[in-house]
Amino acid sequence: MSDAMIVQAACHCRSVRFEVSLTDGLKTARRCDCSFCRMRGAVAVSAELDGVRILSGKGSLAEYQFNTKTAKHYFCLTCGIYTHHQRRSNPRQFGVNVACIEGVSPFDFPEVPVNDGVLHPSDAGASAKPRLAGVLRYEASRD
Repeated sequence: MSDAMIVQAACHCRSVRFEVSLTDGLKTARRCDCSFCRMRGAVAVSAELDGVRILSGKGSLAEYQFNTKTAKHYFCLTCGIYTHHQRRSNPRQFGVNVACIEGVSPFDFPEVPVNDGVLHPSDAGASAKPRLAGVLRYEASRD
């Protein structure tokens, strides 16, 4: 049973505003350890390609691709915030930056699985399954 939910989201400067239908709520939260995601550092959740609707600021979105050019990474031209990306691991899905979702923070997740993007399953053939590279933990300071 899916826990789909519709959320409102925006970049930092709010030039780009969008609505997202998450495929399984916030349960799909994860990171990746590929070269780009290591530098970006975002936690992403899943939406189908038709589950992201840009409400305003489509002209403020830029696209970045690298390596195999399968994934498409979108960010705001004004504030530079990554909003979402079309996944390489599943090109029929978007990963959506949880920090852009109203009322959600990456620090709301005490543990976030990190997928192995260095040894990407797409590079290992059709039968390869995604591998867990590790787990990122957050523990708030009590000071």
